[in-house]
Amino acid sequence: MSEEETLLQFPTDFPVKIMGERRDDFAQAMVDLVLRHAPDFRAETVEMRASSGGNYLSVTCVVRATSKAQLDALYREITAHPWVKMAL
Repeated sequence: MSEEETLLQFPTDFPVKIMGERRDDFAQAMVDLVLRHAPDFRAETVEMRASSGGNYLSVTCVVRATSKAQLDALYREITAHPWVKMAL
């Protein structure tokens, strides 16, 4: 499979799960970041869950992905963010 090939067929609804520090503005910062790559993302669909210890927050955003390049760019920006610990 070449670098440009993917098992996904576009467009597709694709869940992006972002885990990071639990901060008051973490979820909003992630929504703003997602919107830069998926302008049609609906912020009201965000799912949030705090870790059992309360130190971390997971934010799940289901985006309408139109290409592998779009998802790659989104993941690059998410993982470069200083508050993000992991993205799936």
